[in-house]
Amino acid sequence: MSRLRQALPPLSSLLPFEAAARHQSFLRAAQELNLTQAAISRRIRAMEEALGTTLFERRHRQVVLTEAGRAFAEAVRGGLDEIAGGAERLRHRQPAHEVVLFAELYVAMYWLIPRLGDFNRRYSEISVRINASSQPLVQALESFDLAMQCTDRPSGLLAPTLSVRDEVFPVCSPALAEPHAWTLESLLARPLLHYREASGDQWMDWRTWFERVGCPRPPPPSHSGTVFNSYPVMLQAAMSGQGICLGYGGIGQLVRRGELVRPVIESVDMPTGMSVYRARHASDRPAVDKVLKWLTDILTTPESLQREY
Repeated sequence: MSRLRQALPPLSSLLPFEAAARHQSFLRAAQELNLTQAAISRRIRAMEEALGTTLFERRHRQVVLTEAGRAFAEAVRGGLDEIAGGAERLRHRQPAHEVVLFAELYVAMYWLIPRLGDFNRRYSEISVRINASSQPLVQALESFDLAMQCTDRPSGLLAPTLSVRDEVFPVCSPALAEPHAWTLESLLARPLLHYREASGDQWMDWRTWFERVGCPRPPPPSHSGTVFNSYPVMLQAAMSGQGICLGYGGIGQLVRRGELVRPVIESVDMPTGMSVYRARHASDRPAVDKVLKWLTDILTTPESLQREY
């Protein structure tokens, strides 16, 4: 008997488990896979019995991944992604000169796109296809060669190829404040915009930010202000003067152009806040090497020495 056959859980349970873990719901997994909720439950129970551990806590009308379940979900997702990527490459025969770059949506909009002209001038022989998403790379709908996202977001089994410094700071419309005009206390009295992260994400919220900068008084709870499920939409609300939101280094050009201002001096430093990932299947492709080198050069060059894009 092969090692794989001995070690793997029932193969018929892998897709149901991945869908249930992603949705945190047996019902939604069943709807996605055109199965009954009972069938999803049976297959996950069979997986738990095969592994000898509980993967989900069953609560009233809800299931929640256990710690073991979260770790195994990342492993399953990573493995299935590799299989799916290999199948896509066989079907579509990706050209050697094409590089698929998955990017967090706000990074693609405000950091990557303004710089692509520079890349195209340097490497006109390479075609970069941008897949932008508000979801973390473990939920990417297509195979990719490289990925850029906040380091704290789920990345499955992929380890960062490069991690660089980032920072988190309040931003708002210049109609609301001059740069560095407010104190933390005055910031607390202003309308705060909130981003509601996806399950398993680690987006910094206002409470954490105020704690990290040493503010003695906690901010109002998130339900007391406007809540967004899209970070770029929240940035647009801030630019239109609807309140203050937390910004990352990836939106630096919006601050430099004066579309947003930083109303307080304080910020939270994140030594490895942004990361670049390389898919395993892209380990020996010269075109991917060139895109990775270009990203590395920009990300590791101090902002003061970078050209304007």
